[in-house]
Amino acid sequence: MIHHIEGKLVEKTPTYAVIDCGGVGYLVHISLNTFSKISGNAACRLYTHLAIREDAHVLYGFADKDERVLFLELISVSGVGPGTARMILSSMSPAEIRQAILGGDVSALKAIKGIGEKSAQRIIVDLKGKIGKTQDLPANFFPGDNKVREEALTALVTLGFARAVSEKAVDKVLKAEGNVVSVEHLIKLTLKNL
Repeated sequence: MIHHIEGKLVEKTPTYAVIDCGGVGYLVHISLNTFSKISGNAACRLYTHLAIREDAHVLYGFADKDERVLFLELISVSGVGPGTARMILSSMSPAEIRQAILGGDVSALKAIKGIGEKSAQRIIVDLKGKIGKTQDLPANFFPGDNKVREEALTALVTLGFARAVSEKAVDKVLKAEGNVVSVEHLIKLTLKNL
């Protein structure tokens, strides 16, 4: 496996970068997330993954190890290939993807081109237990309150509130209050914001 490539950035597009490393130009497929992070750099380092197919050896590059880890987790899901994983990483930041998976947000994943409802559900089911064990979660995600958060969301949806609006309101309360002890307290505070 090629761990990383470091060299002079010769060419850069939203889908690939060419890095001159010791006189050899490596074409590395990248996500939009990586594209924005290497913007304007003459010298750069990309952490890589080599995908070997029958007809080609394709090198994928990532601005940081965290994005590469998420890419590898995504391609471990049945039906998600490297191209689809790159599309997911181009559509959302790694933190947003993790939050969607841990929150069970099928609609956020379905909004990505090439991801249908079954694929989104499969990604969530396969990765929910893996995501977040080794990586830091976004600051606005509260893993300790995940069960409380889900129960509160279910109650609010049952009361007739839209799930998307309820999620924003619940997350706002969780961010302001920190650890909310009970579901009832969280619902009461959220209802004041709806």
